[in-house]
Amino acid sequence: MELKKNRLLFRLWTRESGLSGMLLLLFIMHFLAIPLLGSYSSFMVVLNIFWMLFLLAGIISVTKNKKQAIRISIVPFLFILIEWISFFNTSNFLFFIDFCLSLISIMLLIVLVLAKVLEPGPVNVHRIVGSIVVYMLLVNFWSIIYLFVYNHIEGAFQMPEILFDINSEQANFLYFSYITITSTGFGEILPLHPIARSLVQLEVLTGVLYPVVLIGRLVSDANFSREKKL
Repeated sequence: MELKKNRLLFRLWTRESGLSGMLLLLFIMHFLAIPLLGSYSSFMVVLNIFWMLFLLAGIISVTKNKKQAIRISIVPFLFILIEWISFFNTSNFLFFIDFCLSLISIMLLIVLVLAKVLEPGPVNVHRIVGSIVVYMLLVNFWSIIYLFVYNHIEGAFQMPEILFDINSEQANFLYFSYITITSTGFGEILPLHPIARSLVQLEVLTGVLYPVVLIGRLVSDANFSREKKL
C-alpha cells in the first residue's frame, strides 16, 4: 500500500494537490500534444494507454469497495487491448467498440474527479482546480462523439480547408468542442446534419449549466464549513 502511495499516478489521486497535477496533464494534452502530434497514430495509442493507466490508478485509489474496483477496472484493460488490436487491424466493429470504451472511460474519469472535488471537507483552491479538470474532460467527451459522427455520417460537419500537415481530426474536434462548450462559435466548423446539431446544442447546455450547478454546490459547501467554524 505504501508503494502505491509513492507512485506518481497514485499521488495525483490520493492528495488534493493532485488535482492541480491533473490540470497540468490536461493542458499539455489538449493544447500541445494533440494539436502538434495528433496526426501520428502511434503517439495517440501511447497517449490513450497512459490515460487508461491514470484511470486505473484512480479506480484503485478512490473506490472503497475492492470487488467494485476490480469490476470497473475491466474498462481500462479492455480499452488498452482494443487500442493495440486496432493499431494492427482496423474494422468498423473495433472502431465502434473503441468509441464506446472511450466514452465510458471519460465518464469514469469525470465521476472519479467529481468525487474528489465534492468529498467532505473545506472548499479550497485544489477543489476549484478539480472543477476545471472536469470541465476539460467534458470537452474531451464531446470531441470523441463529434469525431465518431463525422466519420460515420457523410456531410455531418462542414470542415475548413486544412493547410497544415500536423493538423488532425482529433485536434479539429477538440478545438470545435472548446468553442462550442464556451459558446464562442467562430464558425469554421459547421454542424449540418440534424444529429450533429442536436449534439452541439446539448454541449452548449452542458457548458452553461455545469458552472452554475457546480459553483452553487461549492459555494454551499463553503458556507456550511464557515458555519461549522462559527
